[in-house]
Amino acid sequence: MSAKYRFMDELLKKLKAAAEETRLRILAICAYAELTVTELTHILGQSQPRVSRHLKLLCDAGLLNRSREGSWVFYRRAENAERHSNELVESILGSVPENDMQFRRDMRRLAEVRKNRRAAAESYFRENAAEWDSLRSLHVDEAKVEERMLSFVTGDRHQSIIDIGTGTGRILELFGQRMDRGVGVDLSHEMLSLARTRMDEAGLSTCQVRHGDMYQLPIEDESFDIATLHLVLHFADDPAAVIHEAARVMAANAQLIIVDYAPHEMEELRNQYAHRRLGFSDSKVRELLFASGLHLSAIDSLPGDPLTLKIWVATKPEAHPPSLPSGFVTSSAREISRRD
Repeated sequence: MSAKYRFMDELLKKLKAAAEETRLRILAICAYAELTVTELTHILGQSQPRVSRHLKLLCDAGLLNRSREGSWVFYRRAENAERHSNELVESILGSVPENDMQFRRDMRRLAEVRKNRRAAAESYFRENAAEWDSLRSLHVDEAKVEERMLSFVTGDRHQSIIDIGTGTGRILELFGQRMDRGVGVDLSHEMLSLARTRMDEAGLSTCQVRHGDMYQLPIEDESFDIATLHLVLHFADDPAAVIHEAARVMAANAQLIIVDYAPHEMEELRNQYAHRRLGFSDSKVRELLFASGLHLSAIDSLPGDPLTLKIWVATKPEAHPPSLPSGFVTSSAREISRRD
């Protein structure tokens, strides 16, 4: 078959897959979030077998990507290498009116799904705030992690740091001793209370903590020389959006230091510790960083028992501000439902 006919065949396959009400709804929803089948059945109000059939057709047509993590499978809008495929999806999604009643209902239910995700994580954090530091050091000696993180810091003392998902403020305390200014951001009031106590006891008057969402940091653009995500990303339902937000608040030539788990199969961490992701591969982190205009500059590995920790360091080029891939949606369903 010639390239011309292969192109036509692929185009028709995509158009046929999208030309059905439920599949069009799924495509629109997955432009806003990465979701499991269970979450999509809640949003769509349809049976799981039926939703699964629609998802298969969309994946087979190259309109959705499917990724397995343990027993969970996530679906998201596909980002294709072929420009024409991305343009086709953008054209289809751009034709869906935001004031359509069905679309608005789907967005409200998506907001509920995200609210439930967050409530589960926040409940866990509240119950374990006092023990958080010990929980985070179950698998790898935290002192080794901290030593490696500090080894990547470049530049003089006149720097600033933002610790995203600061928890009890340990990383802010660690780096704050070397910085002119430090800010920790967390959504849990209990965590922030512990972090403030830690800052007071350490005498770090140049450091402060703020209540805020890692998806919408209460921070101006290009404000910090260093950003850290220490054992935070595996809790995120949208890691790409978290990294993009981190890139937004990083100044030119700033560093992003990510510490998280290598891929693993410990399903119990989802139920026991509210983990959303079972680790990250180097290629996945590279992909996430590239999508936000960041360059992966170093990778380190800290083998543990049974889990291995990885450290990824990225830099923000001076001439290229971070931008999400074409068609990537950053506005949350929560914001859309607020406008209803």
